[in-house]
Amino acid sequence: MELGIIMANFVYAVFGVILTLIFMLLGFKLFDRVTPFDTSKQLSDNNTAVGIVVGSIFIGLGIAVGLVIGMGLN
Repeated sequence: MELGIIMANFVYAVFGVILTLIFMLLGFKLFDRVTPFDTSKQLSDNNTAVGIVVGSIFIGLGIAVGLVIGMGLN
């Protein structure tokens, strides 16, 4: 393989990771706004139910955004 193709794929992967993390942060902030409680406080109080929901949001957003970015960049 050419070095240029390898570098382009690496740049695309880094761009995809950064974009996915941004969307995950936005998803968490949106979830924090629509819920009637402070999500960060509940997580610091070791609320397991909130932790499971937030983890599920991260997994779902990560899969969805990762697939969209992966399909769009290839």
